[in-house]
Amino acid sequence: MTNKVALITGAGQGIGEGIARQLAKDGFDVALSGRHLDKVQRVADDINQDGGNAIAIQSDVQYKDQVFDSVKQTVAKFGQMDVFVNNAGIAHVAQICNTTEEDLDKLLDINVKGTFFGIQAAAAQFKKQGTPGKIINASSIAGHEGFELLGDYSATKFAIRGLTQAAAKELARDQITVNAYCPGIVLTPMWDQIDEEMGQVNHVAKGESLKEYLKGIALGRGEEPQDVANLVSFLASEKANYITGQAIMVDGGIKYV
Repeated sequence: MTNKVALITGAGQGIGEGIARQLAKDGFDVALSGRHLDKVQRVADDINQDGGNAIAIQSDVQYKDQVFDSVKQTVAKFGQMDVFVNNAGIAHVAQICNTTEEDLDKLLDINVKGTFFGIQAAAAQFKKQGTPGKIINASSIAGHEGFELLGDYSATKFAIRGLTQAAAKELARDQITVNAYCPGIVLTPMWDQIDEEMGQVNHVAKGESLKEYLKGIALGRGEEPQDVANLVSFLASEKANYITGQAIMVDGGIKYV
């Protein structure tokens, strides 16, 4: 039997790295894509050294041709694809009234269009194979409630929830499930950036914004990439075959929906 194959975008650090490492532990062959080849190559090398089977692909999700090409490279290496994780995304901190058109376009291009292209590319490959497949998207707690100073980011994460639901309805006839994970305050470079930029806007020291957010977590600690990876591991497994169109919270108890 051949291993199942997963492609993870934005896999060079943070949540994406955690997901890639977990799926490799679960027995998947994994393709790691990202804008910076050196970052995804580092993670792929670690996985291979630990006995896994991984490749690194340079790809920028805001460009449709690069997303489709990353699927082609994955299939060329491993022969098939079974799971596509639309993890790549960026954040931006600013009041809505101070957000530039350039900032907004950048978030929409990467977070929304990147996810849209990923759904298209994955669905096309699953249909070509004639096999079931799983598409797993990255939403957020900010996709359930808009966050102050994260207006444009929140909008993109709401959009991803909508895409997840629509794609799940359209692709169910092909036995392709589409779900999303909604992390909270994950201790990654992205939240370091958010904390620093919020501090600049609110004139507070670095670390203070993050500290305030962490106080609101019921389970009493910041989230780790592994917490998100555990959920994605389940969604990528056969145990989740009857789940589709859902955006599942994994935030330690911040938002209750």
